[in-house]
Amino acid sequence: MNPEPAPTPRYAVLLLICCGVVLGCYFGTYMRFPVVPLYARSLGADMVLVGLINGAFLLSAGALSLPLGLVVNRLGMKLLAGVGLLILAASSFLLAVSSTPHQLIWIYLFSGAGLAAFGPTTMSYVAGISPPTHLGRSYGWYTTALYVGMSLGPAAGGFVAEAWGFPLVFILSGLSIFVTFWAMFFFLPRARHVMPAPPIQPALGKAVIRDVGKNLPLLGAWLATGGGCFGLGVFITFLPLHAHEQGLTYGQIGLVFAVQGVVNAVSRLPFGHLSDRVKHRTLLVVWGLLGVAASLAGYGVARRPLHFILSAVTMGISMGLTFTSVAALCVETVPPEHRGIAMGGYNSAIYLGMMVSAAGLGPIIGLVGFKDGFLLTTLITVLITGSAFFLMKGFIPPQTRSVS
Repeated sequence: MNPEPAPTPRYAVLLLICCGVVLGCYFGTYMRFPVVPLYARSLGADMVLVGLINGAFLLSAGALSLPLGLVVNRLGMKLLAGVGLLILAASSFLLAVSSTPHQLIWIYLFSGAGLAAFGPTTMSYVAGISPPTHLGRSYGWYTTALYVGMSLGPAAGGFVAEAWGFPLVFILSGLSIFVTFWAMFFFLPRARHVMPAPPIQPALGKAVIRDVGKNLPLLGAWLATGGGCFGLGVFITFLPLHAHEQGLTYGQIGLVFAVQGVVNAVSRLPFGHLSDRVKHRTLLVVWGLLGVAASLAGYGVARRPLHFILSAVTMGISMGLTFTSVAALCVETVPPEHRGIAMGGYNSAIYLGMMVSAAGLGPIIGLVGFKDGFLLTTLITVLITGSAFFLMKGFIPPQTRSVS
């Protein structure tokens, strides 16, 4: 049996560049996230419209991620990621000149297309440069950078909004993403120059759909991803309003987002190493999702800043445990030529999971209130966790099978 290829210095440099690009993208994009619901309310949006605004972004990102994952190798990874960054930057500048909630919906639809082009593409790039023995660690580093951006961005956005108002948040968001585009353009090589071998072009159409439909572990990993992000969508969309109703300032709301993101980011590296050392990553996914469910219940009953922060710590740890493992699972369940499809579906599950909760729970929360809305989300997350485990439970990674 041939030993697994060892990581090279080239791998480390490329991974570092990917991490820098993803940090810049998500920092700029997530500067807007705790601010847009509050900005929409200031423009006269009710709870349903607030949910539809975030839902439009997530629907666009979720609907386009899988199709773009199917064709990423044909379009070129660097080209597609660059187009995504330019769309995200443009959408931030458009937010700065918007004046009605309905304009926010259209801008967020446009923005979702940008994230759909960027997210699956960079994850496929990371999978292509990573040795099989280091997938968990690669995604640990990658998602650490992602969540550093997702934590610092909301904190910066909240404090800028409190000090200088909403428009400056959107302008700084667009500038940050635009700078990231040029950094990627100059420093990240094209995939065909650095991949060990060009991936086989998968056939498109019914054959791929049939293969994916039979791949129960992959479907389970997608379902687990959607379940975790169902809860995350409630957090992103409705926690700013719930926390503000409980008396938290814009800065404190940004701090809650920052704590969740920082803990999430810090936990990714040890959990990535742990994920590479266990036989069944599925158990880590399940325990992580149950922790996400517990944090959602905590948000529902929270009344003081400390309560929200403790729930954010729980969510950060749980998300870190879940998503380092489930991303690696998506790669392991498919042959190399289908990695773009697997990561496209993974990103679709992320955004569609958040979209369903953002758009679907708005009317329910309007009727029953924030506490019961968060508790309902807890129950749904637990049910999805059980279903995902049923689909994934028999899967053993190929390299584990070869040595057992």
